[in-house]
Amino acid sequence: MKCYKYEMHTHTADVSRCATITAAELISHYKRHDYSGVCITNHFFNGNTTIKADLSWDDKVSLFASGYEMAAKEGKKYGINVFFGWEYSYSGTDFLTYNLSIQWLRKHPEIMDMHVNDYLDFARSEGGFIVHAHPFREANYIPMIRLFPRKVDGVEVNNSSMIDFVNDLADKYADNYDLLKSVGSDT
Repeated sequence: MKCYKYEMHTHTADVSRCATITAAELISHYKRHDYSGVCITNHFFNGNTTIKADLSWDDKVSLFASGYEMAAKEGKKYGINVFFGWEYSYSGTDFLTYNLSIQWLRKHPEIMDMHVNDYLDFARSEGGFIVHAHPFREANYIPMIRLFPRKVDGVEVNNSSMIDFVNDLADKYADNYDLLKSVGSDT
C-alpha cells in the first residue's frame, strides 16, 4: 500500500508575517521529506499577513495568491501537489479554508465585512471545507477561546507548534462533536 503525506497547514514568507521561508524553500523542504502534497494556507487579510490593507481588493488577492502560485510552480518541478487555501482569523480564532479558488476570492470581497458565523456558513455553502486551526491556543492577543462546532467540518488536532495539552484538548473536541481531524505543522 502506498502512503501519501500531505502538509495541511503551512505559510510562506512571501505572504504570511510569521513565516521565515519562501514558497520555493518550503516546497524543497517537503520534497526532501517525501511529501506528496502541500496546502498553502497563508494568513488572510484579517490575520498575520504581509498584504497592505489600503490596496484594492484585486491587488490584495493577486499579492495573496502569489505565495500559492510560487509554491505551485515549484511543486510542478518536484512532482508535489500544491493546493490553495487560507487561514481566516477572527480575534485570534483561526480557520483553515480549503476548496475555494483564487477566482472565488476575487468575486467575494464582501467576506471581509461578514461576521465570522456568516463567513463560515457562506464559505461552506459555496463548497469550502473549514478546519478550526489550533482551537485551544492561548496567547496574549487572544481574548478568549471560541469554539464553532456547528460551523466547521473539522478540527486541527495536532499542530506541531502547540504543546501536547493543547493538541489533546483539540482531539477531544473533535471526538465530542464527531468532527473530522486534521494535522499540520503551521510552519
